[in-house]
Amino acid sequence: MLKRIYEAQRKHSRRAVLVGAVSWPVTAAAAKGAGGGSPGSPGARAVAALVRRTDQAAAALIRGDNDTYLQLIHHADDYTLMQPFGGPPTRGFDGRPESVATLARFFKSGEATLEVAQAYASGDLVVLVLIERQHGEVGGLPDQDWSLRVTQVYRRSGATWELVHRHADPLVHPIAIDKASALARGA
Repeated sequence: MLKRIYEAQRKHSRRAVLVGAVSWPVTAAAAKGAGGGSPGSPGARAVAALVRRTDQAAAALIRGDNDTYLQLIHHADDYTLMQPFGGPPTRGFDGRPESVATLARFFKSGEATLEVAQAYASGDLVVLVLIERQHGEVGGLPDQDWSLRVTQVYRRSGATWELVHRHADPLVHPIAIDKASALARGA
């Protein structure tokens, strides 16, 4: 079985959607709903729908459109966030109107698209490994590249997929080991 999975992945793509012990290759275009993979399978449909929603949500968030973002992304009660600025994980999503308004002021005038590096589905969980290619005004800074490496974990709750975890970092562009070491030390 593993040999067959390896050969299928090697033949078609390094990007794969895994459902249990079943594997099928998925390109970024396929994950965005352009076909490919195992057409019509529940896992492929779930991943494609979540990638489309995540893509639209990332674009909405970076331009400061939190109403659209919150229509697209449902945060689980046990949601955790590891922000690209570092620090301890944040637990729960603060959806109070004043917090949402503060978030909308933090991100302005941006644009984003997703690059799917990998997607996994197993039962009621989907993991998306992404590069958010984006730019915008963030935290009062002028418009700039704000691309992030992102891992998002979704869990099905009834008919809804809830975001349970997001980890983002700004290390899209490689950095030297001495800079990584300084960051790790908090310098």
